[in-house]
Amino acid sequence: MSRLLSERPRGSIALLALGVGLGICAGPAPAFERLMPELTQPHLSSLPRSEAERTRIAAITAPPASFDKAEPFEANPAGAATVRARSTTDAFSQPSGNIDFERELEFKVGNGLFKKLWISAPASTLASDGLGPLYNARSCQRCHLKDGRGHPPEGPQDDSVSMFLRLSIPAPPDEPMSEIEAFLLSAGAAAPRTRPDPVYGGQLQDFATAGHPAEYRLAVRYEHFEVALSDGEVAHLRRPSYSAEDLGYGPLAAGAMLSPRVAPPMIGLGLLEAIPAEDILALADPEDTDGDGISGRAQVVWSFEHRRPMLGRFGWKAGSPTIREQSASAFAGDIGISSPVFPDPWGECTARQQACRTAPHGDGDTRGTEIDAEGLDLVTFYSRNLAVPARRDVDNPEVLRGKKMFHATGCAACHRPKFVTHRLRDQPEQSFQLIWPMTDLLLHDMGEGLADHRPEGRASGREWRTAPLWGIGMTEQVNGHTQFLHDGRARSLLEAVLWHGGEAQAARDAVVALPKSDRAALIRYLESL
Repeated sequence: MSRLLSERPRGSIALLALGVGLGICAGPAPAFERLMPELTQPHLSSLPRSEAERTRIAAITAPPASFDKAEPFEANPAGAATVRARSTTDAFSQPSGNIDFERELEFKVGNGLFKKLWISAPASTLASDGLGPLYNARSCQRCHLKDGRGHPPEGPQDDSVSMFLRLSIPAPPDEPMSEIEAFLLSAGAAAPRTRPDPVYGGQLQDFATAGHPAEYRLAVRYEHFEVALSDGEVAHLRRPSYSAEDLGYGPLAAGAMLSPRVAPPMIGLGLLEAIPAEDILALADPEDTDGDGISGRAQVVWSFEHRRPMLGRFGWKAGSPTIREQSASAFAGDIGISSPVFPDPWGECTARQQACRTAPHGDGDTRGTEIDAEGLDLVTFYSRNLAVPARRDVDNPEVLRGKKMFHATGCAACHRPKFVTHRLRDQPEQSFQLIWPMTDLLLHDMGEGLADHRPEGRASGREWRTAPLWGIGMTEQVNGHTQFLHDGRARSLLEAVLWHGGEAQAARDAVVALPKSDRAALIRYLESL
């Protein structure tokens, strides 16, 4: 749900110790190497690792030597923060398994704010007013249904509350550089320059408070086609096309680029945030110097809270650096709620939407902004501690065979199974945990089939962040559907695999060529995650 932050104007020794040498040739260092010293995590109170710890981490995060049995601790993908897998729709809504009683109370208060329905100003309920005037949902929970995965509208009776369109235009040549653009240029890692639409901003809102027109209505149409697999099996895919219809404020600007996004699952965010930046950067290989066809790139974004460039890791294109900033951005863009990070009381309303900007807002009382620092911290704490459920059937022979296929076909090259988080002084739930998120949190070219043709920060129109896979097998249980990828086009895990292209083309083709029984085992393994 985070907005595109860059839209607003505005150590080799360690790598070798981790066992992930980059094989960089002599000569000028790649851009991501030059960025490394800048991309620290100032919001985390972390302790440095000893050489002994680095050695232990390298050993425990190494690829499996065999697939005859589950690896140690594999059933607990979030380490000590893992919770028992529940057979209910609340499986993604549990607090970290290692949280203490007092901090669990904070989690529950944060949950209340996450679910709270905001209302338009002025209202007698001052703690809840300030909605919109333009918005996509009235609460965080309305997008992140049951803290899980959103879906595209299915038919005229279904709304798009858990999906919206991002929007931008190419930056005019004479437009001043933003902070992040200037930083990337100075580091030799210049990215495509974009700006929000001058009327509609950086995302389109399909709801509005009384007296204001909504910005648009999301329309999606599908073209269906078949894909032949080995052993006579045939898969049926659908290719979506999106349009912004019933525009409330005139036409979009020339060159407008639209990108559909469903709300991603919320589980495990605090653990992803606690992965050391150096461990993610160590996996980047933008020039494919090792020749394996995988060229992951680090997303680099401007932190409006910390006033510095940081590694992006949240959102479909890794457009946000921290959970707190992502949460504040979602409050502003999705609900129209101001916060200490993004204090504009009108949310995403642009200067050309003056009626929206001059409408009554909910700021100016004792809170200062419509959600104050304490409230934002509680929502951040809640989001940070939504637990990952335990794996199921890790020792099942078919699951183990599917895991072998996952590695043999090359899926694990981007969906990296394991990391160890920072030691953290004030976040015991996330501190020094062996986790299995199945992602490298890097940007990868996913081919023309999945391209949205809309750059975001360093990400091109063909690049996406590797999505974490933990909990993916419980999507139907929690959300009542099996629709995957950034826009929900895939109606099964197999369809999701078949949409992979670009750097993942070889892995996708290997899955297509597998014997039917091995392909079924691969899907069975994904369902166990």
